[in-house]
Amino acid sequence: MADAASRLTALAEDVLGAPLPVRLRAWDGSEAGPAGGPVLIIRERRALRRLLWKPGELGLARAWVAGEIDVEGDLYDVLDKLATAVWERGDEARGALDAVRDPKVRAAARALLKLGGPLPPPKPPVEEMRGRSGVRHSKRRDKQAISHHYDVGNEFYELVLGPSMVYSCAYWGQSDERAVGTEGAAGAAGTLEDAQRDKLDLIARKLRLKEGDRLLDVGCGWGSMAIHAAREYGVRVVGITLSREQAAFARKRVADEGLTDRVEIRVQDYRDVPDGPFDAISSIGMAEHVGAARYREYADILYGLLKPGGRLLNHQIARRPEADESAYHVDAFIDAYVFPDGELAPMGRTLTTLEDAGFEVRDVEAIREHYALTLRQWVGNLEREWSRAIRLVSPGRARIWRLYMAASAVSFERNRIGVNQFLAVKTPESGASGMALRPREWTETAAGAGTAVGSGAKEMGAEKAGAKAVAGTDG
Repeated sequence: MADAASRLTALAEDVLGAPLPVRLRAWDGSEAGPAGGPVLIIRERRALRRLLWKPGELGLARAWVAGEIDVEGDLYDVLDKLATAVWERGDEARGALDAVRDPKVRAAARALLKLGGPLPPPKPPVEEMRGRSGVRHSKRRDKQAISHHYDVGNEFYELVLGPSMVYSCAYWGQSDERAVGTEGAAGAAGTLEDAQRDKLDLIARKLRLKEGDRLLDVGCGWGSMAIHAAREYGVRVVGITLSREQAAFARKRVADEGLTDRVEIRVQDYRDVPDGPFDAISSIGMAEHVGAARYREYADILYGLLKPGGRLLNHQIARRPEADESAYHVDAFIDAYVFPDGELAPMGRTLTTLEDAGFEVRDVEAIREHYALTLRQWVGNLEREWSRAIRLVSPGRARIWRLYMAASAVSFERNRIGVNQFLAVKTPESGASGMALRPREWTETAAGAGTAVGSGAKEMGAEKAGAKAVAGTDG
């Protein structure tokens, strides 16, 4: 078959209505498109059959996971160029591959049928989540979704996340953006572990934790926030997760730290927590799993679990609002391979829902750029340990993680998604919120210095005196 790359490039440009921004190399060795940059490789003809049967994101995702599509060169550059070429043309381009009634698409499908070889299509990769049961965001189905993503082996997560074992956006200092690069190693300004510790301490100070408080950590992961709060602030913590592997790992860490008298890790749904009230609640990267239909219920439950005057810190990824919100749909790749049933909401909707539940929202901090830096660190960790990663999970799952983290980094950098920390108070009828007149004093010690803040009691004493938060050393 002569020059498959030229034929595919022409087809793609006809459907998209714009030049293909990357070079293409086909299975027959032919190449087409702009030279001198990264190359999108179609290794196997059967990738085209996947596109024929599942046009758009899911067909491409299956080909990527199966290793039939690959990238030579800078993966971020390829993702950025392809996403920009589609994104800048708006909804028309984003839906082009799915518009099966479009004559151009139908003509392209016939051409792909000739290029792709005989049917039927290949089976989906085994890493794809199938056979979901139950009502969306019911307890049973949420447990299945969480298990699919998190119960893949703690060693793999250690490889990607590093020693901090924190699976959410780190908090970087002013100089870190230049120091942290795609190689995954931070410069003198700070390491990933420094930035994750600073994030945990930022949350602890926003929550005004002090010795003797009870903290509920919803979606506690591998226990990092629970351990930090108990060790540095003398707090009693209940951490909940639906992942049994996470819970087992977190319990061992708690025991190794000698904190079993202060930290309890449960395999429990947030809808089943029976033992409120709590002085504070942290929800870090958990709300994305809740779902739009359940989010008001989620906010109501957390409100009910807090004491009057208690604080909630909700750390949550947000998407840009749609002109027509009813048209929003979950990314097919993310839904099938990464976070099944996960949903993102615009920042304004989250704020409104918290207020509707009764919270007084006192602070919103947008930290979008911080997540892009964090994701590039995680990708660097994965790429440096690639051989070990595929032994721990599978080549397909490692490819899933590399693609989703790199694509997410680009999305944060391009302001297609963001991440925000909402500090909300269950303000009593008296109106006494307990907030300082200048609450953002926490930012003065949060990041960039490579140190963690000392005890919550010290910080509260400083706040009452009207002074800056007192910095100490990491315990």
